[in-house]
Amino acid sequence: MVKLIHTLADHGDDVNCCAFSSSLLATCSLDKTIRLYSLSDFTELPHSPLKFHTYAVHCCCFSPSGHVLASCSTDGTTVLWNTQNGETLAVMEQPTGSPVRVCQFSPDSTCLVSGAADGTVVLWNAQSYKLYRCGSVKDGSLVACAFSPNGNLFVTGSSCGDLTVWDDKMRCLHSEKAHDLGITCCDFSSQPVSDGERGLQFFRLASCGQDCQIKIWVVSFTHIFARSTEDQAKQFTEDWSEDDVSVWLCAQGLSDLVGIFKMNNIDGRELLNLTKESLADDLKIESLGLRSKVLRKIEELRTKVKTLSSGIPDEFLCPITRELMKDPVIASDGYSYEKEAMENWISKKKRTSPMTNLVLPSVVLTPNRTLKMAISRWLETHQK
Repeated sequence: MVKLIHTLADHGDDVNCCAFSSSLLATCSLDKTIRLYSLSDFTELPHSPLKFHTYAVHCCCFSPSGHVLASCSTDGTTVLWNTQNGETLAVMEQPTGSPVRVCQFSPDSTCLVSGAADGTVVLWNAQSYKLYRCGSVKDGSLVACAFSPNGNLFVTGSSCGDLTVWDDKMRCLHSEKAHDLGITCCDFSSQPVSDGERGLQFFRLASCGQDCQIKIWVVSFTHIFARSTEDQAKQFTEDWSEDDVSVWLCAQGLSDLVGIFKMNNIDGRELLNLTKESLADDLKIESLGLRSKVLRKIEELRTKVKTLSSGIPDEFLCPITRELMKDPVIASDGYSYEKEAMENWISKKKRTSPMTNLVLPSVVLTPNRTLKMAISRWLETHQK
């Protein structure tokens, strides 16, 4: 049975999107506003409507806690709002200034994705409100976005019909033409599907498009990460453009050096070959402390390249950090994690599984000595 219980007619133009939290309903419109309603009686909150955007608002979404609301607009901004008082927490401008069509929080609220009409996609740090990584699709506007339940991946859909899978470091893991006439929406199922024979877990992804079709996909995190690591060593060297190096510098807190590196045409290959002498003599970086920091970050990058190129088995990588585990533990969801990473996850992100996003039956962590021994044997064999 379906029964209409209420109709809201406060917007002055087309309503583009609506979103629920546990206690609120949010709506956004071509009239440039966002409105908040109480779910108890559908009355509009005293601090609604929320006004900042200078053009149409295309999308709005709540953080998982419901305390923060994100909205994005043709004006090229994504705005974060305090839902309790309507105050503006942050205004995040799309680097290209292009109209922002879609925004989405990660399941743990640490990140926010914004996708724009020119195909740029930005991964924001939702705590510091700073840009973390930026990428783009080849063709079309980004009109859809969804995070996997564990937050390790997110998917974007474009007006040209391309479905693109990204990891949490903004590496493009997979892209293909999914719909002939453009994608309109996509979403992950919250429940994993298990492959009993191999012990693997998959998530189902649905995409729908203007070709009158709905397609169901199976996404295997293990297979995607295994396939992508084959290309990552090359990506960290020969495939890095000057712009990729600039993004890396910003992520390391070295944005002041972007201009110097660009002026000297430093790409990935050149980056890995930099020495303390070339930083001082060729790039003219006078500060000893700054040179030391750059060299330290480059050495970390070299180590990562070496590690990736050695083909670490996926089961040796922590699902949270995607790094080789040193002290693996088994959680109550049956998965193994790096002890420190899982302890931080439990303390900061409540009692949910990083892999399934379901509530953990227990927060007890059991040392996985068998896995630790296997990792030690692998290290002895591969890092001589």
